[in-house]
Amino acid sequence: MTLGPVMLDLAGIALEPDERELLLHPQVGSVILFTRNYESPEQLRRLVAEIHAIRTPPLLVAVDHEGGRVQRFQAGFTRLPAMREIGRRYDLGRADGTALARQLGWLMAAELRAVGVDMSFAPCVDVDYGVSRAIGDRALSADAAAVGELAVAYMLGMRDAGMAATAKHFPGHGAVAADSHVALPVDRREWPDIEADLRPYRRLIANGLAAVMAAHVVFPAVDEKPASLSRRWIDGVLRGELGFQGAIFADDLSMKGAAAFGDITTRAGLALTAGCDVLPVCNDRAATLELLDSMRGTPDPVSRMRLVRLHGREPGEPELASDPRWQSAVAAALEITERPALQLEGERPA
Repeated sequence: MTLGPVMLDLAGIALEPDERELLLHPQVGSVILFTRNYESPEQLRRLVAEIHAIRTPPLLVAVDHEGGRVQRFQAGFTRLPAMREIGRRYDLGRADGTALARQLGWLMAAELRAVGVDMSFAPCVDVDYGVSRAIGDRALSADAAAVGELAVAYMLGMRDAGMAATAKHFPGHGAVAADSHVALPVDRREWPDIEADLRPYRRLIANGLAAVMAAHVVFPAVDEKPASLSRRWIDGVLRGELGFQGAIFADDLSMKGAAAFGDITTRAGLALTAGCDVLPVCNDRAATLELLDSMRGTPDPVSRMRLVRLHGREPGEPELASDPRWQSAVAAALEITERPALQLEGERPA
């Protein structure tokens, strides 16, 4: 059985009988986990193993685990700093910043691989223009060149731990105030201004980036549809101009940023036509069922091969605590997350 394009979520800490049946649907290819699916590392390891055992090739298991405000698993995992903290270290010293990025990328991925999770949707490579509260301290820097350099280091750290990186939110969510979870952001910049947001992607792609997540943001200068549903953005810019050959995830199709473009079936059709490989539908089981009932045909073989390549490439190490590299990385993370918060002059809270 091949991996289908639909990514779905689960209700709790163990698989329900109806969820087992859903995971056998040929149009399903991946699962995204949330905080509600987590109780302990041991429970999570069992749940992921159970999901992987359902099919061959195994379903992909993913999570949003960037650090800072976006870290789904807490107790039993190292508390990771927000991406902005890496950028601050870079501002103080380029070599120290890139070393920290690689170290924290490895730590995040190593702890997830230890429980079997295939991928985390990281790093966030949005450029910080100081207007997006949805992004805020999730951004590495306001300097696109610094974002690119740090994101590559972070990706290489993830790769060291056996995990593929996913850059988000293509082509950029940092220059809009609206949050695509609850509204449709519109970025009215002209193409020359948008070009800066592509610089991190160019650098990551040149270094073997495996996956990209496309944003529900409309750029009228390019297309009337959001990037996640736009053939101009996905097939034209990302695949064509930037030469990206990896997997492309739409952002969650149940978000308000996509809802203005039709029902779930219409949105999914637009995303597939645009060139997306994965269609996440989260926190809306009725929409998931509606979408699966509407889908016909065999998943695209090239697209499915891209997904197979995202599986964790090395067995996770459950005894990380005895690894000196883990000890050093945890110390670096704790040094940041446990120090008193400082607010620089002119800096606003995220």
